[in-house]
Formats: sequence, structure tokens, C-alpha cells
Amino acid sequence: MYSLDDTIAAISTPVGEGGIGIVRLSGPDALAILRNIFLRGRKRSAIRNLQPYRLTYGHIVDPDTAQPLDEVLVAYMPAPWTYTRQDVVEINCHGGIVPLRKVLELCLRYGARLASPGEFTLRAFLNGRIDLAQAEAVLDIVRAKTAASLRVAVGQLDGRLSNAIRQVRAQMVDVLSWLEASVDFAEDEIPSRDITPDLEEVQERLERLLATADQGIVYRQGVRTAIVGRPNVGKSSLLNALLRTSRAIVTSIPGTTRDTLEETLNLQGVPLVLVDTAGITADAEDVVERLGVERSRAALAQADLALLVVDGSEPLTSADRDIAALLEDKPGLLVINKCDLPVVIDVDGFLPNLPRVRISALTGEGLDTLESAIVESVFSGQVLASDALLVSNPRHKDALQRAYDHVLAARQTHAHGLPADFVAIDLTAAINALGEITGETLHEDLLETIFSNFCIGK
Repeated sequence: MYSLDDTIAAISTPVGEGGIGIVRLSGPDALAILRNIFLRGRKRSAIRNLQPYRLTYGHIVDPDTAQPLDEVLVAYMPAPWTYTRQDVVEINCHGGIVPLRKVLELCLRYGARLASPGEFTLRAFLNGRIDLAQAEAVLDIVRAKTAASLRVAVGQLDGRLSNAIRQVRAQMVDVLSWLEASVDFAEDEIPSRDITPDLEEVQERLERLLATADQGIVYRQGVRTAIVGRPNVGKSSLLNALLRTSRAIVTSIPGTTRDTLEETLNLQGVPLVLVDTAGITADAEDVVERLGVERSRAALAQADLALLVVDGSEPLTSADRDIAALLEDKPGLLVINKCDLPVVIDVDGFLPNLPRVRISALTGEGLDTLESAIVESVFSGQVLASDALLVSNPRHKDALQRAYDHVLAARQTHAHGLPADFVAIDLTAAINALGEITGETLHEDLLETIFSNFCIGK
């Protein structure tokens, strides 16, 4: 996967019917392969030279049969001014499964190798065009579910996080260089230096980055939100109301929902992964209903946020209280539904620490208040600024936390007057941890883990 000497090819657009589909090649033989299979213009003449960065009209033709496979536009981009910093060819075909696969097969027959998942972006990283954090941002852009999550990913692709990491890392390298010099050349006159202010500043800068991580990860991954409650309290109606569409089946018969149902909602820029669950009851009547209840309990356990729905037109039941006990310390909201009917429920003393919102999933009353309450519970009222630098990747948060812990240990070691080489050990570990984010220090298995999440062709 790490060889840069061969030429790779893949379909770089989603497979299916569409106006355009692209087959991409990258590597030293990209242009030679194109010359074998592409005839230019309506007269279908062979190509000698292609003007770089221009679309050229022609046909992809099978040389063995002289049979044209598709009418195309091709672009040739010579190294190093390309995505991978290699020669790149993009063949713009008609967006159908058969023509794309036939063109790809022809490229493979004439010397290309099928690209592995994420291999184009991997080559961009290995050739120094982007660092590892920027490479991961490419995938975040592809998977962004809201404008806010896209803005966070684009900021990372632009190198904002990488620049901040490099500045902190450079400051630590400077301190480490002085420490190692004072150890290795103790007999020479090394200028004295108080490294305490540098260590304090590094710690503060890492703290500021870590403080953004929880919010950034929410924008990247979304908030998994389980809608739970006993049967027939309006859970599916609430899902439909939040989505503004009829996604879940709703009837007056209790237990209509037998399985979990997931949909993603853009809630003020926050990707909210809503999970509609089957009504949780202790006396499920059949196997299917019991399986649905088990899945509901599992969905609640895995959720970041719980919306406990109760029926405001009926008194609280023992089933409501049993479900409330399942929430434990999980963040949540008490949603009192059916406020369009006469209010009967009494929630005084019921989950007193949980914010509560009265709504009608039928009429839409209170939905705006509920949405604001969800955002408030997720971000505690914080709003994403357009120029905010957020740490949005759990891997980056983990590396930053390890770097922070090592810097804290180095400060304590230095404060206790221990030798400089003891301080250098923790400082080296902190520098290596930050290097894992940008790719200065990494392991091969880490690359495989990261790029295996990419689709083939990216």
C-alpha cells in the first residue's frame, strides 16, 4: 500500500446512475495508460500531447476490439501540482455503473493497479502535500452532515489545527534542545535558562486546545439521541415532528414500533442522530416485542443524550418510573407530550435534575423550545464562532491529552529540582504525542487504521 512507484486507478465518484462519473489515475504511468485507451476529438485521433489542466474531448476505446466504450472528457495534471503530487489523469465518463467499470477495467489491463481505500489521499500525505491531520479532514469533509461540521473540517484541511500543533511542538523542541545540551555538554558554558515560563505557556496552550475537543467532536460525529418511553406516549410522532416528515409509522395502537429507527437531523448546525425506539415495557407479550425492548435498552445505553417522553394527558405510571431509572446519570430531557390535551400528569419530584419541555408532537407546539433545550444541553449555550479552532477528532484529543499529561509531569519534575534528563524524558514523550496528530511521528498500523476508513477512489 505504501509503494509510490506504481500507478493506481479507481472510480472516484459514487457508483450508480448520474450525469458524470470519474475514473482517476495517479502515478508515473498515468499518461501512458491514457494514450493507450483514449482517442481525441470526433475523428478519434491518437494523442501525442495533452495540454495540462484542460479538458479534452474524445472517446475511450478498447484497443483490442476498436470498440468505443464511452464518450468522455479527460484532464491531465502533471506532477507536482496535483492532489497526490504525482501525474494524475481524470476521465470524466457518463455516470453509469457499466461504463465506469469498463473504463476502469481497461486502465487496469494497461498497467494500473486498483487503488486501496484512501490511497490517493495517502499518497498526498506521503508526498508531503498535506499532513496527517489534514488527510483526516478530507474524510470529515466527505462525511459532514451540517454546514457547521463542514466548516470545522474545512478549517482543519486548511491547516489551522496543524499550525497550532506545530507552534506548540516547536516551543517544546526548543526547550528540549536546551535540556539535552545542558546534559550532553555539562562541562561547557551553556547559558542558563529558566524553562518554567515555557512549560507553563505550553501547558496553557494545550489546555485551550483540549477545551474545544468535546464541542468539536460533537460537530464531527453528532449527538446520538435516544427517544425512549413506554408504548404509545408519542415517541415516533416526536421523531416525525422533529424531522418535519412522516418517517416512522404512527398509529393509536400501542407498540407499533418494534425496532429502532435512526435518522440524522441538522439542529442549529449540530448533527443530531435521532434513534426512535420501541416502547420499553416489562411485560412484552411476544418474542418480537421482547427483542424490540432489548434493542431499546441497548440504544439508550449507547446514546449521548436521552429524550424521555411521557404522556401529559395521563398520570405517571410505574413503567415511566422504571424507564427513568434506566437513565442513571445520562444527560437527558424530560419531554411531556400531548400538551394539546387536558393536562393530567404531575411531574413534581420526578427526575428533578432533568430539564423538562412541554410539547405537542401533533400540533408542533413547543418543538422550537425543545430544539433549543437540546442544543443548550449539548453545548451549555456555547455557539460555534465562524473562526473557531476546534479539535474535532477523538484521536487528536487523545494525543493532546497525553501530551498535556507529560508536560504537567515535566513541570512537576522540574519544580522538584530533579536532573534535566528526567524533565527531557517527559518532554520527549509530549513532543512525540503531538507528532502523532500531524504525522511527524507515527506507526504503520496507525496509517492503516486511518486510511482504511476512506472509500476507494479518495
